[in-house]
Amino acid sequence: MGEMILFLIPCSLLIFFFFFFSIISKKQPLPPGPYPWPIVGNLFQMGKNAHIRLAEMAQVHGQLMSLRIGQLIFVVGSSPAAASEILKSHDNALSGREVTRSLQEESSFHNMSLAFTSESGDDWRKIRNIYISNIFSSKAMVSRAHIRETKVMEMVKYIRSKGGENISIKDVMVVTAINIISNTTLSMDLMDFEGNGIGAGIKDTVRRLALLRTQPQLADFYPIFGRWDLQGWKKKVMQIIEHEFGDIWKDILERKRNGIHISPGQKDFTDILIERGFTHQQINALMEELFSAGTDSIVTTTEWFVAELLRNQEVMQKARDEVLRTIDRNVVKESDLVRLPFLEACFKETLRLHPPAPLLLPHRAIQTCEVMGYTIPKDSQILVNVWAISRDPKIWEDPLSFKPIRFMGSELSSKGKDFEYLPFGAGRRMCPGEPLASKTILLAVASLILNFDWLLVNNMNPEDINMDEVLDLPMQKKEPLHVNLKLRQ
Repeated sequence: MGEMILFLIPCSLLIFFFFFFSIISKKQPLPPGPYPWPIVGNLFQMGKNAHIRLAEMAQVHGQLMSLRIGQLIFVVGSSPAAASEILKSHDNALSGREVTRSLQEESSFHNMSLAFTSESGDDWRKIRNIYISNIFSSKAMVSRAHIRETKVMEMVKYIRSKGGENISIKDVMVVTAINIISNTTLSMDLMDFEGNGIGAGIKDTVRRLALLRTQPQLADFYPIFGRWDLQGWKKKVMQIIEHEFGDIWKDILERKRNGIHISPGQKDFTDILIERGFTHQQINALMEELFSAGTDSIVTTTEWFVAELLRNQEVMQKARDEVLRTIDRNVVKESDLVRLPFLEACFKETLRLHPPAPLLLPHRAIQTCEVMGYTIPKDSQILVNVWAISRDPKIWEDPLSFKPIRFMGSELSSKGKDFEYLPFGAGRRMCPGEPLASKTILLAVASLILNFDWLLVNNMNPEDINMDEVLDLPMQKKEPLHVNLKLRQ
């Protein structure tokens, strides 16, 4: 009898969930999608690279489709029309952010940064305005151009000093990106190219936090588990944010609060935050966000950029000719970049094939609304598959080929107004760091082209470069790229 009861209980639960989901589906005309299994939904249909699997599903179920994982509804847009509806027409209703339940009650982090602010209200606008006016506006970008130029040239000098050794593009770029951000925010370097400095561990910290953020949380799919940190995820994340990150700049911020300025020149970002009365916890959340999002997107896109140029030698030669013809010294200035239209086209083509966030960051419906004739229930998670849009043969001719020429003379930009090309998103939740990332990456690649001849290690054939992806935050190249950079005479 006991064994029969143990058998009947899970069966009853399965039947209950089956009829529950069936009733909900009838009441809500959701977008079409694959059949969800009871309890688990479509979890096992996603695979490791969800952007690829979702693109395949969209071929069957349409440009706007829905899936379930546990009790959570996902709506996925996979066309420019769907992206426009989500990010423009219904931007207000779909502009929330899904914050994992493990952090919703964490007052020291939740709603203190752009990414972890659940709704785009007054507090969110205040943070965004501070970011834009002090870091990402045209005026702020011009005023700090010398920082980016200096740090890129330090990278070039370091590579020169290695005398033609094989160089990991990721390793040198992560130091460059970290120090660009740290000089913007703290007026100092955090580490050198040998891995020394007060922020020596930040590179590993950024990676581990990115990996943790990609881990699915049981409590998000099944809210009944929300009160417990069953996976130990919250403990690990808060250890990184409050201690491993926070301890790096704790003493620096304390000195600034006591009136001891690191640099006698222009005020940096943390000086401005302190003047505006931000607490240490608030500053820590913003700094973690800047270093995590900024470093990862710059580093991974640069690596994809270099890999694509190496794989396409004719394109590489054309980009090299443009750089050498345009710049008659061994230093690239940001003011030179506007005279390198073909290199910019190569950058845009890299972003098309390898968008930093192939599904963007998930949005959340803050209210029920109708999109393309379907109901999107409140609290649904909304994804835009920009990877699928960027490789759609109905939009792009020969979409899998690296052809920068398609952007020459084109008015398509990454500013969020062209919904067939959204590497940084669009709408109010668009990535505000696009100007910093774009200028840094173009400056770095132009400087490498100007100063070095690029050779593949071990006489590798360019076609043999492994271009496999790993869906992370952002999308990583599965095998790190090593290049022999030989000093140009």
